[in-house]
Amino acid sequence: MASRGTFDEIWGFDGRRKARDEFTELAQWTRDTSPADFERRQHAAEQYFRDLGITFAVYGEEDAAERIIPFDIVPRIFTAAEWDRLSEGLVQRVETLNAFLSDIYGPRKILADGVIPEELIWSNPQFCIPASAARPPHGIYAHICGIDLVRTGPDDFFVLEDNARTPSGVSYMIENREAMLRLCPELFETYPVRPVDSYCESLFETLVSVAPPCTRRDPVCVLLTPGHFNSAFYEHSFLADTMGIALVEGSDLEVDEDIVYMRTISGRLRVDVIYRRIDDEFIDPLVFRPDSMLGVPGLMAAWAAGNVTLVNAPGTGIADDKAIYSYMPEIVKYYSGGEAKLPNVETWRCREPQSLKYVLDHLSELVVKLVDGSGGYGMLVGPTASRQEIADFRAALVARPERYIAQPTLALSTVPTFTDKGIAPRHVDFRPFVLTGTRGVTVTPGGLTRVALKQGSLVVNSSQGGGTKDSFVLCDRDEAAA
Repeated sequence: MASRGTFDEIWGFDGRRKARDEFTELAQWTRDTSPADFERRQHAAEQYFRDLGITFAVYGEEDAAERIIPFDIVPRIFTAAEWDRLSEGLVQRVETLNAFLSDIYGPRKILADGVIPEELIWSNPQFCIPASAARPPHGIYAHICGIDLVRTGPDDFFVLEDNARTPSGVSYMIENREAMLRLCPELFETYPVRPVDSYCESLFETLVSVAPPCTRRDPVCVLLTPGHFNSAFYEHSFLADTMGIALVEGSDLEVDEDIVYMRTISGRLRVDVIYRRIDDEFIDPLVFRPDSMLGVPGLMAAWAAGNVTLVNAPGTGIADDKAIYSYMPEIVKYYSGGEAKLPNVETWRCREPQSLKYVLDHLSELVVKLVDGSGGYGMLVGPTASRQEIADFRAALVARPERYIAQPTLALSTVPTFTDKGIAPRHVDFRPFVLTGTRGVTVTPGGLTRVALKQGSLVVNSSQGGGTKDSFVLCDRDEAAA
């Protein structure tokens, strides 16, 4: 991963004046569209999202409920060949995650064979001991995954992290596309773009397919939300409404003799599948946090009895752990028998003395992350950090090295973005969404592109000032001709 400068997905590497062959039309569109027209479309997009009520919250900030995620009007484009390669890697990655989860909550062969250290499992707060007492219906743990990818060159894609717990952001993928169809229809005349609006249909089919084998009628599926104060509540309500299933809170459900029921005005209705957007520690106060008002007492017993499917299964969060991530090349090879088609970013495990020494000696050059961190918090971006921030992180590393991993500061790819000063490159990452049901693995032809709107910034999280773009996946020649 030697640095060759920053790769722009339209213009190529630094200094290139001609757009890459596949993107000459998009480059011309950015030239032909006036700044005033770009600004008008941007304002229209913001109003569209505001009217829909698409907001997110940053906990602890009073105005969080009023925020919309900034949207950029210039799309990101993947060619059909690029997408085919990514899809193969994503399928392999998600199949591996499910094999890994099934193993560590079952026979634990990977530990017996010494592929990863046992203490990474036993000391991990995301390891769910109650999940070891049961097998989920059909043996699937991670039904919905969001795999965060970064790009550094034309053919250089890397997995940045895995999200197998309660991945979010898919509603923005769908609404971003709707906004682009309304505001930039000419781009869809230029480019044959694969649709993403079938995601909710595919998600519903996935939920139905994983209903417990004991189900003797059309499965009843619900989406369990923490409530309207949750930062992703819009997405919860959007997905439930689009799938035509009930949006419920913990108080709407009850467990009787290990069977889950939903309270309705017509009486109790048995529930077969729960798409839960609540973390493990809150889903059942009888098993996890006794003070939780968000979950359902007895839910884990119903799941362990095989009477209800939880999507995703309890305990999947351990697959998101960044220390586990550092072993994913070995884990992929162990379960698939082949090399990872989507490689990891080079990673130093600070729990290992030699790696810790290297990281401490190069703190100003590296990105350091908490193994269980998320949302852009609890991390150090060495090249942009102050001396005091580096000193504070050095002390934290020395005190608890096992809590951290470190990675090189990658030259993330850029995509042209509309800014106050016109079109300019901004760094991006990408979260595609992958569904796993009894019919196999489905990769949605699109995803959530997150963009760092601040010049030079590598932090794309919305809570840290990032925005989103639509992600075009182009049809291949046969699809385009059909």
